[in-house]
Amino acid sequence: MRKIVINKSHGEFYLSHTAFLRLRELGQRDALQEPDLGAYWPSGASPHEPSLNRCGALIPRDDLKLVQVVEELGGEANGHCAELKIVEIPNDAQWGIEKSDGMEHVSEVHRTWR
Repeated sequence: MRKIVINKSHGEFYLSHTAFLRLRELGQRDALQEPDLGAYWPSGASPHEPSLNRCGALIPRDDLKLVQVVEELGGEANGHCAELKIVEIPNDAQWGIEKSDGMEHVSEVHRTWR
């Protein structure tokens, strides 16, 4: 099975600064290329909610290191207005991420003719 990270919130897909730093520690290529702007207004968030981070929007959702970090950190991986979830699909499925009412889901790619 292949694991894919999606956002189940009405916001955009963003990682917390903690998750972003962990990806950089693991050597994730896209996270290393993204500038580290630091945590956004970290004092504005309680210990049990994410700070207002907007990191990691360009990291492939099936990236093994991304999946590892979301599994390791759980809710602490959520960035601003995000609720990250890992879904599993068959390895041979051709897939894409779609939004429905602002929340993401994984769909199998089908052929279309026009």
